[in-house]
Amino acid sequence: MDIIKSIEHEQMKNSIPDLKVGDTIRVHQRIKEGNRERIQVFEGIVIKKQGGGVNATFTVRRVAYGCGVEKTFLIHSPMVEKVEVVRVGKARRAKLFYLRDRLGKAAKTKEDIGARIENKEIVIKGVEEDVPVAEEVAAPVEETVETAVAEEVVAPVEEAKAEEATVAPAEEVKEEAPKAE
Repeated sequence: MDIIKSIEHEQMKNSIPDLKVGDTIRVHQRIKEGNRERIQVFEGIVIKKQGGGVNATFTVRRVAYGCGVEKTFLIHSPMVEKVEVVRVGKARRAKLFYLRDRLGKAAKTKEDIGARIENKEIVIKGVEEDVPVAEEVAAPVEETVETAVAEEVVAPVEEAKAEEATVAPAEEVKEEAPKAE
């Protein structure tokens, strides 16, 4: 059993897109035609998600030239290049099979107006060895940035105080000069 899990773990992607049923998405799929390879974009509404692990899939439906087309994609497939969320939809069900019977605007989900379109990704396999190195490198950079910002803020204040100091003795000298005459 551990051998199977280890093989599945190798086949999984590091991060997968955060998809919800009802979202309108663009799936960039790699297609081989003979010796050539190209990327084809399939845009539609996610009508279902199922499975888990390596076998997790999502089904996308679109209406092309009056005919409904559904494609099922493996989330961890190397043929799926990337997934973009175009529109966040409201869905109160886990599977939207009722969209198959609808035509036109009725075949769409309502848009979740308050939601932001973010291409979030869920991290499946954390690269544990690289994470501490990145934190160690990032920490000194942030400190340098903070100290640089602090120096930029402090420097004008010190310069202003220095100008006041240089101006004040000059005024005193001017005042003393007329007294001497």
